[in-house]
Amino acid sequence: MTVNEYQKLAMTTLNKDLSKKDILINGVMGLCGESGEVIDIVKKWLAQGHELNREQLIKELGDVAWYLAEAATALDVPLEDVLRANIEKLKKI
Repeated sequence: MTVNEYQKLAMTTLNKDLSKKDILINGVMGLCGESGEVIDIVKKWLAQGHELNREQLIKELGDVAWYLAEAATALDVPLEDVLRANIEKLKKI
């Protein structure tokens, strides 16, 4: 599956009643929340002596991907363009 195919499939679960503004707000808030869940798993591993819960970490990273796709959709931009632009930015560093 390509990243744009993922975006299209993931957005079939998007709440169709939301405005573009609400989709963007939900997307960026969701990114913050899911990123917090990702770091909490890593914190438990690094600072609290737990085993790294790889399965849960992978699930949470999937949630991060969903919200990233949602934010890109709100901006009417293919997710591939977001990722390509990021690589171009990184090449300049």
